[in-house]
Amino acid sequence: MTGQVTLGGDGVAPLAARMRPRDLDEVVGQEHLLRPGSPLRRLASADAADNAGTSVILWGPPGTGKTTIAQALANSGGRRFVQLSAISAGVKDVRAVMDEALRQRDFYDEGTVLFLDEIHRFTKAQQDALLPGVEQGWVTLVAATTENPSFSVISPLLSRSLLLTLRSLDDADLAGLLDRAVSDKRGLDGAVGLDEDARAAIVRMASGDARRALTTLEAAAAGAQAAEHPSITAEDVESASDQALLRYDKQGDEHYDVISAFIKSIRGSDPDAALHYLARMIVAGEDPRFIARRLMISASEDIGMADPQAMVVAEAVASTVALIGMPEGQIPLANATVYLATAPKSNASYTGIGAAIADVKAGNAGRVPMHLRDAHYPGAKRLGHGKGYAYPHDDPIGVVEQQYLPDTLRDRVYYSPTEHGWEREISQRLEKLRRITRGDAG
Repeated sequence: MTGQVTLGGDGVAPLAARMRPRDLDEVVGQEHLLRPGSPLRRLASADAADNAGTSVILWGPPGTGKTTIAQALANSGGRRFVQLSAISAGVKDVRAVMDEALRQRDFYDEGTVLFLDEIHRFTKAQQDALLPGVEQGWVTLVAATTENPSFSVISPLLSRSLLLTLRSLDDADLAGLLDRAVSDKRGLDGAVGLDEDARAAIVRMASGDARRALTTLEAAAAGAQAAEHPSITAEDVESASDQALLRYDKQGDEHYDVISAFIKSIRGSDPDAALHYLARMIVAGEDPRFIARRLMISASEDIGMADPQAMVVAEAVASTVALIGMPEGQIPLANATVYLATAPKSNASYTGIGAAIADVKAGNAGRVPMHLRDAHYPGAKRLGHGKGYAYPHDDPIGVVEQQYLPDTLRDRVYYSPTEHGWEREISQRLEKLRRITRGDAG
């Protein structure tokens, strides 16, 4: 080894902090935001003062460069930089920043960049306090969030800001970052090497997060040093990290993305993908009752009458999970997931009720036919209610020709069964039923 590994602690900054890019040119990935002439490049240019007042919301997963980009913007154009964390700052702190920014602008002609980390943690009242400064251009707001701003940022603030979406880093980006950290003087400075298998393991565990990759590298380097390995091995990486941390925020964007992928995999009849997303939710500690409710919805919406038993299975699993809890509850959840994913699919009932509701909302309801109206209360028969009603049980086949829809919707068809699963049988039976009830039996 050429020297000792420089690790965090004892006053030494962690590797992830030491390797933080100093400008936009050192940012790994995010090429879609860093092209020449892009809004970010213009904001960070020497003429950044010309863009004063352009606020930015940086939305992306952890470890993708949000703080780095914010600092690069703040360091450009000679502007004053103020940083607040939504975890600890309150309305009073925000207003103090706004007042000082206005004073700096009026007396010193100096712009202010306010970097607000985790803006999604701000309440509506706290975000409202930002509006005057953003609207009047007293501050250039650079806000970072890991959650979808459409749900976590108030509309007036969102409409006055440039929303930039950062992407998780790909494997090549992370591999390049690791190699740079091993050799860079700010990083490990060549104290240890990095085996290919070890690099691949770190990339896999980092899951697109640069900070996680560097933290794992730092811990693995310490292990390699203790074992007197000239290079970091896959075993060093495994020892440094028991398991890859699964990114899943039960209150955030990943929550909705994973459950969406889960339902779409069931709808697409891919049980392997469905089980994968189920596993991600289970490992992350998702409420099993939430998963069970979504399975019931899927059974109704995506399978419907193609397999009427699907709803029975989903409901039974929901009851079972509520009774036995976790971890045993993962077994019936897996059973239901596989059953629904492999069942025949039909959304005919779902689209049918949607079409019927659309007609009703549009005023296409019409009066209930006289022969179908309630004739049991006093005076109803005198009004003609029930007159001419044909009782189906009196017919040998139990079905009679009779109008059931209002006159304005006499020939409307809402339910059109597919040829999938049980609906193939329903389709043939329904064709005969409609010929009789609508008078087309011939």
